[in-house]
Amino acid sequence: MQTLDINKAAVELRGRPPTEALRLALDSFTDIAVSFSGAEDVVLVDMCYRLLQRKVPVFSLDTGRLHAETYRFLERVREHYDLQIELMAPDALSLQEFTLNKGLYSFLRDGHQECCGIRKVQPLRRKLATLDAWITGQRKDQSPGTRSAIAMVEEDTAFSTAQHRLVKFNPLADWSSGQIWDYIRENQVPYNELHERGFVSIGCEPCTRAVLPTQHEREGRWWWENREAKECGLHAGNIQKDKP
Repeated sequence: MQTLDINKAAVELRGRPPTEALRLALDSFTDIAVSFSGAEDVVLVDMCYRLLQRKVPVFSLDTGRLHAETYRFLERVREHYDLQIELMAPDALSLQEFTLNKGLYSFLRDGHQECCGIRKVQPLRRKLATLDAWITGQRKDQSPGTRSAIAMVEEDTAFSTAQHRLVKFNPLADWSSGQIWDYIRENQVPYNELHERGFVSIGCEPCTRAVLPTQHEREGRWWWENREAKECGLHAGNIQKDKP
């Protein structure tokens, strides 16, 4: 039975180091995992393994359309920390029907939500159904239109059900991109080689591009769409939360 008072914990964690949120997460829940994909997530893995000396399950969404560099990155992290990374793949039949009817680039015409729903949201939902809590690398400054109000711990309104409350921890919510990269350099943490070529926010290969120094990091994702709502559905609660 979950006993964590989410609202109280969110208040107490304001302004506290990420490791305190991680420690609370790991002490409060047994069925918990880190969602891993980018620079922020590897920082969380490093903090768990190196600073807290705690092992935590790690999973990643393998959409089937990631960059080759991202797959190499996943393998480097697996070897560096001697951990298993569970890869969550899309449902084969759903993906087959989708691509048969709409092709491989329908998102350029119809928007990315349907494709992301099959390749990312459905596999994530399948994984989260086995957990009581998950840990993400979300930061407030990643997307001013959708992530500015996230707390270090919150109920996941997008994936909770009447029968199953899911808790989401965002230990790096208050960190900036600069702090992330200072940590990576100072601690020699592995990172995706695409970052060296101007990629900041990295997703699927067709939907990700490098950004200029003056551009916000999310401008490299789904650049043909509205820049204020660049979420794939993994954190759908963010969009609901910021609506007036």
